[in-house]
Amino acid sequence: MISTAIRLARVGSRSELAAAVLMGLSYPCVMIAALIPDIWMFAAAAAVTYVADWYLHQRGSYLVNRLNKVRAGLPIRFLLRELLLILLLARAGLAEGPLFYAAVACFLLFYGLQAPHGALTTLIRLRRTMPVVTRNVDLHAVRIPDAPPRALLRRSSEKMLHLDIPAMAGVVVAAATGYDVVGYAGTAATVALGLLYTVALVPYLRRRRRVPSGPAVLKAVQKWLGEYQPTVALYFSGSEDSAYQVNMWLGTMEQLDGRPIVIMRERGLVAKLNETSVPVLCIPGGQHLMAMKFDSVRVTLYPANVGKNIHMLRVPTMKHVFIGHGDSDKLASVNPFSKVYDEVWTAGRAGRDRYALADVGVRDEDIVEVGRPQLAPIESWTGTPKNPVPTVLYAPTWEGWDNNPGNTSLLLAGENIVRRLLEAERPVRLIYKPHPFTGIRSKKALAAHERITAMVRKAAAERAADPRWADETAAGQAERAAARAGLIRIEARLAELTKPGRSGGDQAEESRVSLADPVRLAEIKSLRTEWNAAYWRSFGWWEHTIVTGAQPTLYDCFNESDAMVSDISSVVSDFIASGKPYAVTDSAGLGAEEFRRQNTAVRAAVVLSNGAEELDGLLAAVADPAADSLAGARAELRKYLLGPDEPTSIEQFDAAVRALAVKAETRNAGVQQRIGEQAIGELDRESDAGGRSTEAEGNGVAETNGAEATATAAP
Repeated sequence: MISTAIRLARVGSRSELAAAVLMGLSYPCVMIAALIPDIWMFAAAAAVTYVADWYLHQRGSYLVNRLNKVRAGLPIRFLLRELLLILLLARAGLAEGPLFYAAVACFLLFYGLQAPHGALTTLIRLRRTMPVVTRNVDLHAVRIPDAPPRALLRRSSEKMLHLDIPAMAGVVVAAATGYDVVGYAGTAATVALGLLYTVALVPYLRRRRRVPSGPAVLKAVQKWLGEYQPTVALYFSGSEDSAYQVNMWLGTMEQLDGRPIVIMRERGLVAKLNETSVPVLCIPGGQHLMAMKFDSVRVTLYPANVGKNIHMLRVPTMKHVFIGHGDSDKLASVNPFSKVYDEVWTAGRAGRDRYALADVGVRDEDIVEVGRPQLAPIESWTGTPKNPVPTVLYAPTWEGWDNNPGNTSLLLAGENIVRRLLEAERPVRLIYKPHPFTGIRSKKALAAHERITAMVRKAAAERAADPRWADETAAGQAERAAARAGLIRIEARLAELTKPGRSGGDQAEESRVSLADPVRLAEIKSLRTEWNAAYWRSFGWWEHTIVTGAQPTLYDCFNESDAMVSDISSVVSDFIASGKPYAVTDSAGLGAEEFRRQNTAVRAAVVLSNGAEELDGLLAAVADPAADSLAGARAELRKYLLGPDEPTSIEQFDAAVRALAVKAETRNAGVQQRIGEQAIGELDRESDAGGRSTEAEGNGVAETNGAEATATAAP
């Protein structure tokens, strides 16, 4: 019942639901108390509204956004409370007294300050917003001052409105006790604090406190590009939930020969980037990106098929490559949009064959097999479980943009899979790691995920109380406590290292100070490895675990597990690199033979029906290598899907970048020879000059495709 209420109210936890209920009940109580009138009831109910409102804002509750949409936002709620206080005074027979007029004057003045305060905070933010956000880019050519103190601008409107508390408290106490001086002091404090807060913002409008103008910043970036001369770019656009799609390629970019750069389009994504030594240039405006010169870039890599790619695809002097963010048998892996790229890079032969079968217009000669450099951290299976109790990872994919029942096992099979693993005759440990997008489109998928989460937590609690595990629990208690203490220490240090500049700095200031520091990056890498080891030590090897968020990574979960259950997605293709047994769910009910025929990655898998009865075969293969009849098929499939082990994937990838760069140079030289002194890209720029049509179209694409940034992306 409570979980249903949480889902319907769109709140994130029981505490948020409780706060929402209290707030919903308290406002009518405030109104009733004002009408009766009952001063102390009014005071108690008003206090509850303050606390509940504050808590929901602190948690970033979805309910708060919904209230804003229905014109019951924060300013309205504060104004309502103050008007009800005025009503209380009138009903209490104080309407003719000086306290009443003092309260009315106070709230009028206080709300009169809201407009200049809001205008100042908005203007300061606008004047500190640069047309670019950077990491590891030296912008010494322009002077970027420190950001205003975090306390002034963070949640500024909320802080300003809460300055009415002295007046509210003072007037209520004065009305109850007859000591009007308390009310006068409270109203004076509210007006004074509001005025002081507003005046404190004024100095940050001075010229020396502003960031340079947009043209000056863009000029400095162009100067830096001319000095750095990037040769290969990773271009990315997407929603904030899709940060993993660019993060997975950062390690590969760091290992490439030449001078790599990451070009992004959404400001909010920059904060979600992993630490990297590669320069990062985020250019949100399509007109700014298209005006930027990337003359030295010869190869641009695209991890996702999104609308904003057009702003870079239009540059003729570089070669454009779709690299995707996964390799699977989903239809998105053979998207017809891939025709716009000069080449499509796949992990192994399977990707090439997939495009040939799909017949979507991608030519075979434009496909290059480069392996999967990201898979290097995945450990190969030794043939036996790591611990006395085997660990099985359940990593379902999300529901997708359509209603295809084969997208995810969560809806029809998820609970059966989890139940059979939790109740297996031979105990196993379950790690449940859902896809980051789970539930964003389908309420049914979100509900299934929540039920599975509850099942795993209940089973974990029951196992902790089971006498069979008492000895293990007691024996490892000290080690697990030490690991948890280590996690706190590591996380504190990582927070210091991963936040460039001083605490509270904005994006402009961070762009100024976030230069690559090899020593700092090396320490971060070491700490993340240490954190991962401590995380798994903080649990017993028999404890069921739910893993969400960016850490630990999916590959960390691969290394911790002895087998996996998943759906048709790149997760399966990546897991095959480990050589461990795995199962894939035929949620669409195609039948094992047809399911294997349609999906290459299933050829070496245990195929599960929605009832998950076949899980015993997977568990038998994990427990006894002699029962693992698919080991040879997995080895063959690994080579077919991911390419050969030698040369290494990063060597293949780097060679492909260099070879394509040569093609770009050859093309540019040929064009230059044909057109003489005319600039290679002049025809492209001429199309812009004709009423700026190309730029307008580009901006339109940028605006209309923001919400569906990952709609056409590969899995």
